[in-house]
Amino acid sequence: MGPTHSSAHTSLLVSPPQASNFSPSLIEKQQPICLSAKLLTERNKVMTKLLQFNHHHHTLRFAEGFYRTRSNVASLALATSPSQFSGGYCSIPSRLKLSTCYATLSAVVKPQESAFDGKEAALLVDELRTNFNTGRTRSYEWRISQLQNIAKMIDEKEKCITEALYQDLSKPELESFLAELSNTKSSCMLAIKELKNWMAPETVKTSLTTFPSSAQIVSEPLGVVLIISAWNFPFLLSVEPVIGAISAGNAVVLKPSEIAPATSSLLAKLFSEYLDETTIRVVQGGVPETTALLDQKWDKIFFTGGARVGRIVMAAAAKNLTPVVLELGGKCPALVDSDVNLQVAARRIITGKWACNNGQACISVDYVITTKDFAPKLIDALKTELKTFFGENPLKSKDVSRIVNSFHFKRLESMMKENGVADKIVHGGQTMEDKLKISPTILVDVPEESSMMQEEIFGPLLPVITVSKIEDGFQVIRSKPKPLAAYLFTDNKELQKQFVENVSAGGMGINETVLHVTLKDLPFGGVGESGIGAYHGKFSYETFSHKKGVLYRSFDGDSDLRYPPYTPEKKRVLKALLSSDIFGAILAFFGFSKDS
Repeated sequence: MGPTHSSAHTSLLVSPPQASNFSPSLIEKQQPICLSAKLLTERNKVMTKLLQFNHHHHTLRFAEGFYRTRSNVASLALATSPSQFSGGYCSIPSRLKLSTCYATLSAVVKPQESAFDGKEAALLVDELRTNFNTGRTRSYEWRISQLQNIAKMIDEKEKCITEALYQDLSKPELESFLAELSNTKSSCMLAIKELKNWMAPETVKTSLTTFPSSAQIVSEPLGVVLIISAWNFPFLLSVEPVIGAISAGNAVVLKPSEIAPATSSLLAKLFSEYLDETTIRVVQGGVPETTALLDQKWDKIFFTGGARVGRIVMAAAAKNLTPVVLELGGKCPALVDSDVNLQVAARRIITGKWACNNGQACISVDYVITTKDFAPKLIDALKTELKTFFGENPLKSKDVSRIVNSFHFKRLESMMKENGVADKIVHGGQTMEDKLKISPTILVDVPEESSMMQEEIFGPLLPVITVSKIEDGFQVIRSKPKPLAAYLFTDNKELQKQFVENVSAGGMGINETVLHVTLKDLPFGGVGESGIGAYHGKFSYETFSHKKGVLYRSFDGDSDLRYPPYTPEKKRVLKALLSSDIFGAILAFFGFSKDS
């Protein structure tokens, strides 16, 4: 769920500074992953300075146990005679002890050999498959115990989870709770409540041709599944599919995104503490680790990320005919009519854009379409509500997430600076590179050929496209690949009906943004280039299950009609039966026909 041109494993090369550039007063060894605000501030100062120097005296890396790769995004810790320790800490040289890893910038060191290779991946899959084949994951008791432990984990570790999300994204505490912890807990509690019903065989009708008989649809686990999650909602998008996989009785390998390393490390620690390690594992790392995992034979691969990497995942899965779920993204439009409650519409658009991880969400509003006459009123309303939400200087607001890393910051900055785009800014446009902050930015009628209109923005930039009449917006939407979500604001019931019937998207919100994904009775997934498959609620259970059709018959009531030798009389009877013509079948059985 990210920009289609970039991957969850995009990285930048950063050279480390000399250790002498750092003050010992900022140094402390073995700080836990749950950091105070003061420590976070000090860490940011130190690691910002780290990125500003360009020396070649040290190789940077994470410690074994924090990251198992040597080429991961945001792998920042000096490795001169490191004292290695696990649980979310850094590998620190004896003469330089930082309070924690600055795991918030997508900076990577020179590649070194990965500790997790294809051989180790194969051993992991074999081990999990052996354990799955014992049948332990199939029982209701095992499934419910793991789900209860996930719920317990969320309750007991809420503070650590929230702080990891802040380290990775500066995500506001309330946004973390609502968007990640609450949604995940809700999914878990629903699974706990409904699991017996989901697991129960579904009885279906039989036909006259199988009489006497009964039939059922029986759900069975697929086996050993791989889940590759994204960085923008690193807890929710990791744990929610795991809930579905466990509910369905599978063994699971979770590969969290290395671009959110604090959350990735925490998930590895918490899963080993709360869940069954013989059947549920977390593999951390970057491209080498993901490649090693994709080379294995899985019973399903569930991927959340950008379309480019989605194609790589699908190609790897095709080698083993492995089914996939691809949760991708796209350019999600919001079509705004002139008959709306302007304040409410503006607030909900803002919530679906800047209050949604600062636009770094696959379902956030990517662009707005409205009429030329109404655009000024809508933009004024957006400006007013933005000021109410985030103050005069949103760059200083604690309620706006930062850009995930320097790569994506520069990507978004480049979008704004393109020829023909920079002069279209009507609000915002301010940046603070050292803090990775970009203010909420509104643009009007940017060129269609610009990267802003050709690629998923995945950030705080909001282009407003104007049309002569609101119905023209349908064609604008249809001219682009099918989005993961599409939004319409209007009180016109006929327009609502036309929008639902004529616009293809993974999901929709009428007079609302993003909230449709919180409804567990609605499937969440894409269509076309925005994805394959769906999950949430029972749909998650079904995504990780095989629906097996079972016919039950006794040895009674056996007829020779289906057996050779085939005679004209048998043919007449069978044709009547297959046509549900009971009277004709009786006549044929006694050697008569309707025509006689």
